[in-house]
Amino acid sequence: MPSETCIAEAGTVTVEPDVQMVTATIDGIALEVPSGTTILEAARTIGVHIPTLCHHEDLRPAGVCRICVVGVEGMRTLQTACTTPITQPITVSTNTKAVRTARRHIVDLMLANHYGDCYACKRNNNCELQALAKEYGVDFFRFGHPTEPKYPIDRTSSAIVRDMNKCVLCRRCVRTCNEVQGVGCLTVKDRSARSQVATFGDKPLSSVVCINCGQCINRCPTGALSELDQTDEVWAMLDDPTKHVVIQTAPSPRAAIGECFGQPAGTSMTYQLNTALKRMGFDAVFDTNHSADLTILEEGTELILRLHSALVKRDNAVALPQFTSCSPGWVKYVEHFYPEMIPNLSTAKSPQQMLGALLKTYYAEKNGIDPKDMVVVALMPCTAKKFECNRPEMCDSGFKDVDFGLTTREMAKMISESGIDLPNIPKSDFEMPFQDASGAGQIFGATGGVMEAALRTVIEMVTGQKVEKFFDRANIVPVRGIEGARMAEITITEVGPVPEILKHLVPDWEWLRGVTLKVGIAHGTVNARRVVEDIKAGGPFSECHFIEFMACPGGCLGGGGQPIPTNAEIRAKRAKAIYDLDEAYAVRKSHENPIVLQLYREFLTDGPCGHQSHHLLHTSYTPRGKFIS
Repeated sequence: MPSETCIAEAGTVTVEPDVQMVTATIDGIALEVPSGTTILEAARTIGVHIPTLCHHEDLRPAGVCRICVVGVEGMRTLQTACTTPITQPITVSTNTKAVRTARRHIVDLMLANHYGDCYACKRNNNCELQALAKEYGVDFFRFGHPTEPKYPIDRTSSAIVRDMNKCVLCRRCVRTCNEVQGVGCLTVKDRSARSQVATFGDKPLSSVVCINCGQCINRCPTGALSELDQTDEVWAMLDDPTKHVVIQTAPSPRAAIGECFGQPAGTSMTYQLNTALKRMGFDAVFDTNHSADLTILEEGTELILRLHSALVKRDNAVALPQFTSCSPGWVKYVEHFYPEMIPNLSTAKSPQQMLGALLKTYYAEKNGIDPKDMVVVALMPCTAKKFECNRPEMCDSGFKDVDFGLTTREMAKMISESGIDLPNIPKSDFEMPFQDASGAGQIFGATGGVMEAALRTVIEMVTGQKVEKFFDRANIVPVRGIEGARMAEITITEVGPVPEILKHLVPDWEWLRGVTLKVGIAHGTVNARRVVEDIKAGGPFSECHFIEFMACPGGCLGGGGQPIPTNAEIRAKRAKAIYDLDEAYAVRKSHENPIVLQLYREFLTDGPCGHQSHHLLHTSYTPRGKFIS
């Protein structure tokens, strides 16, 4: 039976059963809370609203903005509710004149340093500072207001724009970069009134160790951080009659874009989105799940070849464990921090780039379209996808494989500009040849999803048995979860014949009989660092054969281009939408996707990891069968 090992996610708190309870009174309401609970947490349990700005559920409390100040009986000054623990009986007042006045002055002081026109800001009507100004009745600038920008806008990154004129020094971006991602490219320089959020060395964002994940954007309360907006460029392509403009959509944006139109988190808009995109002028709409299925076959075959070399040929030079390569933020993280581990990365491109290459070759040829007149747009949950499609190696079709990567937020903006009421329009299907895919491709959006999709295929191909024999309804639960890093083991007790599609690579599976396949999963690069360091130290993860890494918390569904706000509860609802859709698919395994199998028959005729697939779907390959990056 599979077993599971977990490393706790950053910020996780384990409550002991015999924890001491403490009495608190908040605005006259008495309650009991575990000792150490903050005033803010206690107030929320009884429905008492305390405003916050620097506080975020994904981050450790900091208490830097002071907007959450409250009165505590017996204390001379107001206290920050987000950082004050309740360790003894306490009486709290959240709505006295002193508290209201202090909060109003704090908002006024923030506005005194916040430059910009709300109407021209991307965060208009979704800005926490704007909401606080309304909540506290700000109707004039008590302490003045900047009339000129103080800092130049940094647009050097291919993914992220920094406008420090709108920064309120909440430090959420700095804490996210350090606590959640473990990258640390942002810091606070100087002190007091001279304080400024800056990159290390105060260099442009393109010149520092940034992985383009966009998690800082998701937690910024104002418009100081945003994705590089490419909507005008895409509109120009749609308006050009000489261009054939197609779009591919990933599962995570489809499970989240409804939030931009007033829908609850986890409301899938897949087929309404197809209709909207066609009305906007896209010539065809395709499902990225197909290239996710391709990724499973290519990456899974690569793993089999590595294992065969290591276990049968006794080649000690084979890089194991094999790392997934579909998260561009994770790939860039390895390149920056662990270049010695690059050989462990799968050479398989991400689903976005695979489909882009196929669209400008296979699709263009079948439809008599000149690839130079094609524009491929990708709707993705990730700002790092913008960087990825601009990498110089991503042009194996002979052209730039993917021309534009749009975030979920950018697409919501374009739909609104089109006057389309997304939740209430008819549904429509994807276009051939990349129409409905598999449920395995669907779950790529959640942490553990790539691993589950891979195991569904590997188990069936190696054992010759249906995966349902081992896991109820093909749901491989041991690799699901929200822990920052986890492991699972599956012992191969029986083997079957080698499928036709792989017979040219291995003669039989006897060398896998009795092998315990060990896999790992990590999401958020701070957890990825823990796993890689564990591997280097010879820890449990060093025994893994295959590890899935996702740069963003929760996987792609928590990507830096997803609707704001995001937190653990919202990510869980998006994940549920993804898994629910998986169970609704007629085909739930990548190797059973009929369109993918047709691709191998018609176009990628030498099979997975063959020369044609390596040319289009991988980053590099040598004739000796060694995989390099």
